[in-house]
Amino acid sequence: MELAQVRLLVSDFGACYRFYAETLGLRPQSGATDGPYEKFSPATGSAGIALQDRSMMAGFLDELEEPATGHRSLVVLRVDDLDAYCAQITERGGAVVHGPAPLTERMRVAHLRDPEGNVVELQEWLLLRG
Repeated sequence: MELAQVRLLVSDFGACYRFYAETLGLRPQSGATDGPYEKFSPATGSAGIALQDRSMMAGFLDELEEPATGHRSLVVLRVDDLDAYCAQITERGGAVVHGPAPLTERMRVAHLRDPEGNVVELQEWLLLRG
């Protein structure tokens, strides 16, 4: 078994597409800005985040017809330089809502929200200090 992706169900596909492509700087697979589906990948690694138009999936799963409420997911991205990446996000129009700040002695984090309210955590892993 292999994890192919984490897929987020979204109502405003265009706004979420722009957030993941332009604000976070992830690479879209096909450039389908209007959906109903797109996968985004970082420059390295094999993990991906995909967007799926919620109304399309409601055709298969009736319970998805209701608007989503509350926090539904937490997407985690590891970056090498958290401060620099947060500065880039701010320059691109994103808003960091927490951090950068230590989470543990081995990790610093920052948090932001995508246009649908999904929480994105940016992590910088620190080397253990002897």
